Amino acid sequence: MNGSPGRPDDDARVIAESLVQPELFGELYYRHVGAIHRYVARRLGEDITADTFLSAFRVRSRYDLSRPNAQPWLYGIAANLIGKQRRAEVRALRAMARTGHDPVADAWTERSDSRLTAQAAQSSLAGALAELSAGDRHVLLLVAWADLNYQEVAEALSIPVGTVRSRLNRARRKVRLALGGVDPRLVHDFAGMVGHG
Repeated sequence: MNGSPGRPDDDARVIAESLVQPELFGELYYRHVGAIHRYVARRLGEDITADTFLSAFRVRSRYDLSRPNAQPWLYGIAANLIGKQRRAEVRALRAMARTGHDPVADAWTERSDSRLTAQAAQSSLAGALAELSAGDRHVLLLVAWADLNYQEVAEALSIPVGTVRSRLNRARRKVRLALGGVDPRLVHDFAGMVGHG
């Protein structure tokens, strides 16, 4: 499932025009489907990408057209849908903690000795993620897996930037503690897991 990055600077135009010509919403889908699919599949182990875009289509008239890039909005919708399936996400994280197997990350890494080390860390990391509150986990994973900045996370979750900062700080602290003080950024496959700072 690829998806074209397109030009997110004119997502607002596409959304506005789709109010009159609904078929134009497909352009937004093709721009962002790959990133959204990877994010939701990694968080849940199942695909709710179609549900994310269907929800976005249904509420597109409420989109803030002053925001040219719709990707944070789409991640916010995905996070809300994931929140509704929180038990499935926690089950997937606990299964990953037991097995040390993340099918999405595995597809991105090469088979090597360093991968065995990463799998061991992955197990502990998945357990730590499962123990985070839903709000803290949303913030951490939007930064780490969706590569959103603080402002974009705030937009995605409709929370103040200060709340993003405090939740991210708390989540990073808890994850490091669960890993025995080891910084997950030092593990090959998890360089982005808790971000910098």
